[in-house]
Amino acid sequence: MNKTANPSSLWPWLAGNELFDYCVDAWQRSILLLDVLRQRGNNYVEYNAREVPHVLSFDAELVLDGRTLPRPVNFGLVRIVPPEATAIDPRKRPFIVFDPRAGHGPGIGGMKHDSEIGVALAAGHPCYFVGFSPKPIPGQTIEDVCEAEARFVEEVVSRHPNAEGQPCLIGNCQAGWQIMMMAAMHPQNIGPIMLAGSPLSYWAGVHGKNPMRYLGGLLGGTWLTSLAGDVGNGIFDGANLVANFEQLHPDNTYWKKIYNVYSKIDTEPPRFLAFEKWHGSPVLLNAEEMQAIADQLFVGNKLACGELRSSNGTRVDLRNIKSPIIVFCSWGDDITPPQQALDWILDLYDHEDEIVKAGQTIVYCLHQSIGHLGIFVSGKVATKEHGEFAQSMDMIDLMPPGLYEAVITGMDESVEHRELVQGSYLFSLETRTLDDIRKLGGNSPEDDLAFATAARVSEITQGLYSTLMRPAVRAAMTEASAELMRRSHPNRLRFGMFADENPFMRPVADWAEAVRGNRRPASQDNPFLAFERMMSDTIASGLEMWGKARDAATEAFFFNTYGSPLVQAMVGLRSDGTAVSRRIGRDVVREAAAKQAAIELEQRIDQGSLIEAAVRALIYVRLPEGKV
Repeated sequence: MNKTANPSSLWPWLAGNELFDYCVDAWQRSILLLDVLRQRGNNYVEYNAREVPHVLSFDAELVLDGRTLPRPVNFGLVRIVPPEATAIDPRKRPFIVFDPRAGHGPGIGGMKHDSEIGVALAAGHPCYFVGFSPKPIPGQTIEDVCEAEARFVEEVVSRHPNAEGQPCLIGNCQAGWQIMMMAAMHPQNIGPIMLAGSPLSYWAGVHGKNPMRYLGGLLGGTWLTSLAGDVGNGIFDGANLVANFEQLHPDNTYWKKIYNVYSKIDTEPPRFLAFEKWHGSPVLLNAEEMQAIADQLFVGNKLACGELRSSNGTRVDLRNIKSPIIVFCSWGDDITPPQQALDWILDLYDHEDEIVKAGQTIVYCLHQSIGHLGIFVSGKVATKEHGEFAQSMDMIDLMPPGLYEAVITGMDESVEHRELVQGSYLFSLETRTLDDIRKLGGNSPEDDLAFATAARVSEITQGLYSTLMRPAVRAAMTEASAELMRRSHPNRLRFGMFADENPFMRPVADWAEAVRGNRRPASQDNPFLAFERMMSDTIASGLEMWGKARDAATEAFFFNTYGSPLVQAMVGLRSDGTAVSRRIGRDVVREAAAKQAAIELEQRIDQGSLIEAAVRALIYVRLPEGKV
């Protein structure tokens, strides 16, 4: 007679098998991960061997090479070749996507077919892209880049004489403030401007978040930027900017990103390798360019308040821009939080009526969760937010001056006349006031005073460095030593060291091929696999807690130091804050011109076609409801 086995007596045997299965799986995943790192290293070597590397997933034709301009720059304008079966309407306004030169290489705006470029093409718009090569032209400045971008826009306009609107400009991250500066100096030929995750008010933020805004004051100002440029023999290594970005989330940088590949080694590598090709190939900037960015923007915060001037003395005034400005930001973005994306409006205006008088149309859209890179990488964001903006850009261009919020909602049974709405979402513009911007949070006068103090200290330490240390540093550096330092940067070394150029990595491909032919993944309910995941979560949580503690200490140090009345007095600022004003000054000539423009507009109210009359009537009817 057979007796039923006692389950407890089988446990050692079952555990032995599950442990063996887990060990085989873990060993195989380790070999496959090493092969993924080898592929990443080879991609890094191949990518950097190109003259103009990029990660665009679209074919492109060179239109204008910035190196041939009177003030040469390492930027270029290309036309995106539409994929087969994509119909482009030559009457539609062209789109120009400007990629950020903030450490990474170009192409992030068109890395996928579901992207800013992809949705513009799908909507029938001709599309162009402005990218850059890895090395700057000697002597190239931020103003030179602005002049080149103005020339690019002019070229696009000339190629589309029958377009029904001026080009729409999309600036991602750093490219956003760059095109805003360009548009302020060259407002002609500019259509709607969309800023995706772009900071314009660099001191803004809230306590307990946004730690990057404190970096300028953490080590006494921008003298370290000068040192980095001098050590680079006149070149600033963009790998330093990438490293700053990665330090924000040590849990992701040092553990979660790689563990995610390791734990999903059979499915995750293609996505990982595609992203790392862009993320792991830093570009270079002239030291003077980076110094201007750090002094004038990151620490000085001089853009929104009109303190920047061009080489001919012209003030860079964002109020010069008469095209609609669309700001797309997210609560999940800790590189460009909503305050840094929107508070420039508060620097320019006291009341929303002033926006109307200035003739500006400003639209903002707040995503609830997406991170910084997701704003211009996420396929879901591209098909929803960017897709709706592409479809609605002509409507935005027709809106009267004022402040609006773009609200994008899904289609449900409550939507009337659903048959009239294209796509899966309903796009509407709702009127807003400056108080709505203020409710998002921001700096107190005491906070602004602390940042102003940090900016003053930065000027002092920068002067001391330039006088006492710079001559010796420059004399000690050569191009060979600078290149050696760049190649040895951790953000390059950790990629290149795993490439096939390393003889120790050459057998890895054969090992990985053998593993793939005999893959034995552990079952998902394996207790040892569950323990591995638990340990991974513990490590990630520990790194996350360390990052939060570091950020809290950084914030406390910043405000304890630069919020000190003694330090403020030592740099010539009053502790009551009266010496600090972020508001741009009145411009009597501008106010008179605006008044005259309003008079002329009233005189032309009876001019226009039947279509223009219908649109005016619709807006007039819906605006009292606060929604269009």
